[in-house]
Amino acid sequence: MDTTRLRDVLAEARHQAARVIIGQEAALDLALITIFTNQHALIEGVPGIAKTLLVRTLARLLGCDFQRIQFTPDLMPADIIGTNVFDMRSAAFTLVRGPVFTTFLLADEINRAPAKTQSALLQAMQERQVTIDRDTHPLSPDFTVFATQNPIEFEGTYPLPEAQKDRFLFKIPMGCPDRDSELELARRMQGRQAPEHVLAGGSVEPVIRTDELASLRTILEQVTVREELIAYLVDIVRATRSHAAVMVGAGPRATQAFLLASRARAALQERDFVTPDDLKEIAVPVLAHRLVLRPEFEIEGLTVEEVVTTILNETEVPR
Repeated sequence: MDTTRLRDVLAEARHQAARVIIGQEAALDLALITIFTNQHALIEGVPGIAKTLLVRTLARLLGCDFQRIQFTPDLMPADIIGTNVFDMRSAAFTLVRGPVFTTFLLADEINRAPAKTQSALLQAMQERQVTIDRDTHPLSPDFTVFATQNPIEFEGTYPLPEAQKDRFLFKIPMGCPDRDSELELARRMQGRQAPEHVLAGGSVEPVIRTDELASLRTILEQVTVREELIAYLVDIVRATRSHAAVMVGAGPRATQAFLLASRARAALQERDFVTPDDLKEIAVPVLAHRLVLRPEFEIEGLTVEEVVTTILNETEVPR
């Protein structure tokens, strides 16, 4: 199977999603890259930006199951992964599966639950299996977590553990749409073309079967990454560890994520080779959530996005 099939699927997914998701093209592309690299993503945006709608739409397009968990301070690990319940009729314990037994899981406002509950997702995200009462249960090989958080509301929230953040391929920022997109949304809300109505009405058709995802992912191996570009992305990641403003830089998992995402980004652009521009476009989403700045630089108002941009400007681009 050549890269043409993957490009066709990605193009059709974009086209179908545009009937529901308005003015969030960059976020849509990053979400597609997340899925086709078999990774997970952290989506950051204020309420009402269509974070949930984005994930529901992608689940419909790719023919996958979808579950949503609203994270709250009283949420327990068993509420996520499930538990064994004693059945009086059979006099035996029965497994009640949690919402993690799905393909696409939306962890809504993940930073509202304490670390103990958030950590219930760690094994699922890394190994695609969960352990309940010493028994290990496999999850879908396509299991994908899309976690959301509000960037401006911190009261009653808990910071995500660094080990958990490192397991997200991207931090996908979703901002308000531009005026033309918001005007188009307002016009659609007057009729039967409202995004929620279009999705609920079945107008969005799956572009592939669920069992095709694995074979499509193997096509990414045919996307060429030149040796000098591999060295370039390694130099970018390593520069985060020595930057004066950075207390904790990106680890080797960031290097792997960078390489995977660059291939998928090239496929989205209908190419079978990676360019320096591919790496520059995804550098901030790949690295921003993995860096921890020194307090004195945070006080001055420096952001991790600015640090990554500076590193890109200072790293020599291969010709």
